[in-house]
Amino acid sequence: MTRVSEIAEHWFGLCRKAPILRTAPALPVVQPDADHLARPDDGGPGRIRHGISIALSSTKTLIANRQLLWFSLFTGLVLAGHLITQWVLILVNMNNGPDLIESPVVAFAFELPTVFCLVFLLAGLVLSLSSETGGPVSFLHGFRMAGKYLIPLTGWSVVVALVGTLIFIAGGISSGALNSMQLHSFDIYGNLEIFLSNMFSQYPFNWSLNPDVFIAHPPGGNLPVLAPGFPGAFIETLIFSAINVLLFVLTLFVAPLLVLERKRLKEAVSGSFTLMKKYWAEVAACVLGLGMVVFAASLTFLLFQFTGISQVSIVNGGTSILSSRPGDAWIALGLLYALALSSLALIVATVGGIASLGLYRYAKIRESMA
Repeated sequence: MTRVSEIAEHWFGLCRKAPILRTAPALPVVQPDADHLARPDDGGPGRIRHGISIALSSTKTLIANRQLLWFSLFTGLVLAGHLITQWVLILVNMNNGPDLIESPVVAFAFELPTVFCLVFLLAGLVLSLSSETGGPVSFLHGFRMAGKYLIPLTGWSVVVALVGTLIFIAGGISSGALNSMQLHSFDIYGNLEIFLSNMFSQYPFNWSLNPDVFIAHPPGGNLPVLAPGFPGAFIETLIFSAINVLLFVLTLFVAPLLVLERKRLKEAVSGSFTLMKKYWAEVAACVLGLGMVVFAASLTFLLFQFTGISQVSIVNGGTSILSSRPGDAWIALGLLYALALSSLALIVATVGGIASLGLYRYAKIRESMA
């Protein structure tokens, strides 16, 4: 009878079972909200809300997986290398004339390694977030996995570098054009050049970006050859980064399609444009939301204009800001400010990389529900 009772309890669930300890599941990575996805398309406001929600979810993912800050560090090192390359190119141009630096072949040769590194890092970030390890997200693991896709990633890097170089050259944004302040056909880049030049000619940037502040010169002495080159290289690096961001946004889904679905390059590009056409509002809301964070933070440099370092004067209806050389403490503060602002931009770029996977998953889920 006891044996029958035990069997009955086992089959009908009457026996008591020892409690089972279950580990908490890993934090979901930029997983789209199922409730929102289940609804029909609710128009512009709803789509904008979805894009902002993905940006916020991506921020939470970065906070919970700080290992992903390796992406920020490596991206910063790549852009620093590009900055140094631009500086060297400007110095070579000063000695050999403008023909070398305005050559599309030379520009492409300098841009391709930078673009490849950025594409490779983005692929590593996507793969690290998509790996089913059951534990914390590891960017280094995704970085190693990205090595399996060198051929398609290289092909995509060539395309991006080529398009970026053509835009860079066609817009007249070269060191020669920057130094002579010549504006060419693309007014949008000319306006961007003027905006950046005005911004970085004010404190704290005018002193922290100018190597001359660290070198003592007699009155009336000539500035060192390196002094005019570095600010120009810095501005060109910013413009180049803006062009790359634009190209990556327009082709946001190429990297996920290459490394997650293993599409061919042509299929990945066409698939990316198809998804972008359908979900442009979500992408725009996410990208503009992150961009506004960096733009708002960059405007804090205006606070330095009220510290007494700069003097504002109005002559003939025009406003001019005159800066006297600050002390060493103020220069150090300016350098720290520039470092903090650059670090914030790199962190936001990491959030944007995470959001690219979130937008890809969002688009794929919506496609499967259609």
